[in-house]
Amino acid sequence: MDEPSMPSPSVTAPGPPTPPVPLAALLAREELGLRRIAGPADADLLWVHTSEMADPYPYLLGGELLLSAGVLLTDPDRYVARLVEAGAAALGFGVRPVHESVPEALVEACDRHGLPLLEVPPETPFTTIARAVWRLMAEARHRELRRVTRAQQALATAAARPDPVPAVLHQLAAHLDGRALLLTATGEELHTAGRRPSPETAAALSRLAHLVTRDRPGAPASATDTAGGTHLSAYALGGEIHTPTRGDRHPQGQGQAQGERVTAPRPQGERLALALATRRREPGDHTVAGIAVVLLSLLTAPHRGTAAADRSAALVRLLLGASPAEVAPLLGPEGPWTVVHARRTDGTRADALTAGALGASLGSTLVDAGYGEADAVRVLLQEPHAPAPQPGWTLGATTPTPLPALPTADLRAARALAHAEATRTPLATETPATGLASLIPPDRAAAHARTLLAPLTPPLAETLRCWLSLHGSWDRTAVALAVHRNTVRQRIGRCAELLGTDLDDMDVRTELWFALRQE
Repeated sequence: MDEPSMPSPSVTAPGPPTPPVPLAALLAREELGLRRIAGPADADLLWVHTSEMADPYPYLLGGELLLSAGVLLTDPDRYVARLVEAGAAALGFGVRPVHESVPEALVEACDRHGLPLLEVPPETPFTTIARAVWRLMAEARHRELRRVTRAQQALATAAARPDPVPAVLHQLAAHLDGRALLLTATGEELHTAGRRPSPETAAALSRLAHLVTRDRPGAPASATDTAGGTHLSAYALGGEIHTPTRGDRHPQGQGQAQGERVTAPRPQGERLALALATRRREPGDHTVAGIAVVLLSLLTAPHRGTAAADRSAALVRLLLGASPAEVAPLLGPEGPWTVVHARRTDGTRADALTAGALGASLGSTLVDAGYGEADAVRVLLQEPHAPAPQPGWTLGATTPTPLPALPTADLRAARALAHAEATRTPLATETPATGLASLIPPDRAAAHARTLLAPLTPPLAETLRCWLSLHGSWDRTAVALAVHRNTVRQRIGRCAELLGTDLDDMDVRTELWFALRQE
């Protein structure tokens, strides 16, 4: 049985699906020597498939560049008709040794059925074409991942602004190059950003918003449509918004979408929708929209209203480096807080949707989905919530921490997560100081620790702390720090040299462990 010669990366890879490869991009690779001799010039390739069957229809998924030398080609018209019926994107026909040239009947059939036909020269192996398509896909996916990452960072920063809802919509419209609206179930616009659509497009968006906000079982969470060449989509939000009084204006009064009036406060409990109108639809757009849906759902949470938006934005500000004093008025006087770091156990990177689901399972809307280079989801829990193991996740948690110590707690949660991953446990919680260590005044203990550990750089100190916490295991420390075990050995040897001590001595290890716990 035939098998696809190159599986689509979009099937298994996390993140946005891989963009299709334009046929023109493949033809532009001069080293392949491909030549289009029939059919339209435009086509999108999702993968490559090689088959010499008389009818490969049962083994096609759609979007393939099918490569064949025509070994069993007897009826070109039926052959091409079946390829078109299966959704093939293009046909690459290899000349020699079976056929000295592309059969004229095949050329006519491809023109008649609208299937692009490529002539493959004898010196170009089919595997070379498949490899070229794979490389083009990898390049396109890399570009799309970078675009989605930039959008994630921009949306996270927008959510931390004083007026986060319009700011998120503004960034969403800018990154999708379209119109973003926050609509009620009746289609009333609360906030807008981007180019103003035509009346027909606006009416279609209102219908989509009504579809996803219907208060009935089975209502879809999202819906898509097309109007006049414009791509439309609507997403149900899990919240409502407190809007300014009539006549107030958006703070960002620039561009066609800025400075538009908004309506009076909405009735309590009214469902909202995010609506989008874009001129094109890229593979990563759904991922970007999903991030915006999570942020807007948190910012418009019905059970807390504006306070929830402020608290969610405060967490983002804190994790972006703001001082505790800056976020304290937004977080409020409650506390203490527990910081949780989490990663997917299957190694995939969590997006905003899965991070939001984790936060909901832990009982908190204060979630950071690990935007940018960070790959851990961070959740802030308020007492009396205590973290519990979550299926599919590895967690590291702190003990309850006062607000001013949250930045330090964030580091401790990261260490706890590394310990959980190294020991292959679903949840690791830092151990508070007890016993003899609790009898020493904290200021004196911290001063002693600074003196003792002064010769070590931060990376060396962290390596030593991790190594001691894992009972001197080279392999587990390497896993926790994501480095090679030989790197761990070199760092520990350097620590012993700088400290001028024997790290095999249990008394030395005990004193160093006590000092490292004060950091």
